[in-house]
Amino acid sequence: MAINDPLQQTESSQRQSLGKKLFAWLKQLLFMLVLLTVFSAALDIWRSRDMPKTDLPNIQATTLQGEAIDLLAMSHEQPVLLYFWGTWCPVCSFVSPSVNIMAGSYPVVSVAMTSGPDKKMQQYLQHKGYEFAVVNDPKGEIAQQWSMQVTPTLMVIEDGELAYYTSGFTSLPGIWWRMLFA
Repeated sequence: MAINDPLQQTESSQRQSLGKKLFAWLKQLLFMLVLLTVFSAALDIWRSRDMPKTDLPNIQATTLQGEAIDLLAMSHEQPVLLYFWGTWCPVCSFVSPSVNIMAGSYPVVSVAMTSGPDKKMQQYLQHKGYEFAVVNDPKGEIAQQWSMQVTPTLMVIEDGELAYYTSGFTSLPGIWWRMLFA
């Protein structure tokens, strides 16, 4: 049965037009997400080109929480999330809460690069409510051993080898995915 009422025809065509616009918008959004993912992956590959995959430098230190850390030994028990960051890093302020959540399920070793003396770092961690293990690197010596140039940088270390590497903004699902598939 054909619609003869001009008002019903207009409403019907408006709904179809809205549906087409919504579909086009979703298509554009999906395209942008794929493009962003490809660009991000390419950037990670480029940034990690000088990063050794094996024979990684070990981090044997005491955390600000008083815990003895042996990164490579820990990585032979289960994958470890290694997080290089700084209190001065604006992007780190978005990534650190996700790392804090991950620390409830996975071993996390973080290295606070050139962020100040231990007392200042402990105050910062308490103020932010961060509970992940932090090795303070006030002079950037550990960061230099690892050739860190970008913060934040996250790595998954498994069995003493680099399994995943990413730098810059990373979401909680992105971190979780990397840990899950390590």
